Amino acid sequence: MLDSGNSPTCWIVTDGAAGMENQCLGLAERLGLVPDIKRIALRAPWGWLPPAIGARRLAFPLAGIENRQAAGLVPPWPDLLIATGRRTVGASVAIRRLSADARPVPTLTVQIQNPRFPLSAFDLVVVPAHDRLSGPNVLTTRGALHRVTRAKLDQAAAQFAAALAELPRPLVTVSIGGPNSAYRMTPVEIGRLCAGLRALAVASGAGFAVTASRRTGDANIAALRRGLADVPHTLWDGQGAGENPYFGYLGLADAIIVTGDSVNMVTEACAAGKPVYVFDLPGGSVKFDMFHTSMQACGAVRKFVPGEVRQLESWTLPDIDDTGMVAAAVRQMLDAHAQGQATHG
Repeated sequence: MLDSGNSPTCWIVTDGAAGMENQCLGLAERLGLVPDIKRIALRAPWGWLPPAIGARRLAFPLAGIENRQAAGLVPPWPDLLIATGRRTVGASVAIRRLSADARPVPTLTVQIQNPRFPLSAFDLVVVPAHDRLSGPNVLTTRGALHRVTRAKLDQAAAQFAAALAELPRPLVTVSIGGPNSAYRMTPVEIGRLCAGLRALAVASGAGFAVTASRRTGDANIAALRRGLADVPHTLWDGQGAGENPYFGYLGLADAIIVTGDSVNMVTEACAAGKPVYVFDLPGGSVKFDMFHTSMQACGAVRKFVPGEVRQLESWTLPDIDDTGMVAAAVRQMLDAHAQGQATHG
């Protein structure tokens, strides 16, 4: 068992993308660890190369990483390294190898998402099912790892309850993502969504707590303001002062509507334990289609079709706790890691 009085050291290595970093943080927090976050960038040409080429810099294992001294990629190496994203693959591979020469037991490396590199270079690879990757050291999840827990939601709900007290019930939290490589989001799509929300408000008396993301964009936020002008709502656009109310809105919601452009956002919404509706956007991909089909098939989500959903439904939600499942596996590996250190110490 992990000794709470002598917690393992933990690094998180990311390229700084919030969605990526939150997956790593979610796993570290579920393990009860306080991680040291290392955000890295790659110099040309390393940043242009696929991991299968860029990570094979055996003579200079951390070459290509800008300011690696400033980023703190120096010994002593940690007990556990959690990383995600293709730009971190070289660092993960290098640190695992370098630590083998400096420690009784090498750093335990957990790589989240398909590294597109030989799986044997990591201790554990965590991928969503729609990546269709398998191996003896691969754990498959239904969606993304995340930081949402009941305790966090309850704490945030208490913090933001007063701010939403005047909105009518049922309270619907609406999580807006943004355009990406797979999906388009324009004011036209926002207008369709708002038309559906207005119809829901008229039929059910619902009020709306709306959050936008960094990807939403000014034009789409302006369309949200226009489209929701006549219905009771509050909109967090990320521009004002104060703490992001995202967790609070999830915790206070009677139901959640989320745009389908983000596996992270859909998974986080489902973790709140409320009915979740997904609003489809133009576009998609094979992987996204597999994910959404899986979530609908297991009863985690239903589609939000503007004009058709006029009353909120309740249904039995599946118990999906991918983050807890992965944390349990990593905890066992850390216990074995600690025993190995004791043996060699």
